[in-house]
Amino acid sequence: MSEIIRSLALFVVAGLAEIGGGWLVWQWLREGKALWVGVAGGAVLVLYGVIPTLQQEAAFGRVYAAYGGVFIVLALLWGWLVDGWQPDRYDILGAAIAMIGVAVIMWGRRL
Repeated sequence: MSEIIRSLALFVVAGLAEIGGGWLVWQWLREGKALWVGVAGGAVLVLYGVIPTLQQEAAFGRVYAAYGGVFIVLALLWGWLVDGWQPDRYDILGAAIAMIGVAVIMWGRRL
């Protein structure tokens, strides 16, 4: 069980780095924020590229496929909590289905 918690924690940290870095670049290019905001976003995106390498799973494709499901949930949460956008029931249903996919891809063989 601790491997599952560690793996999910790494997915969350990677997701926050990807979304946060992308959001900073968006703020710079789309919202007219200062250049340093975009540079900070780029640095955070580089960090995002490193974090998945800490996963125990050896298969790159499997890690990134499962991460995609966690990313869906995090992107919806970011939109809701940071941008004030309200996900609807279909967003929530899709996120739940994505998390089922994460579990099947990452741990289905072991459950």
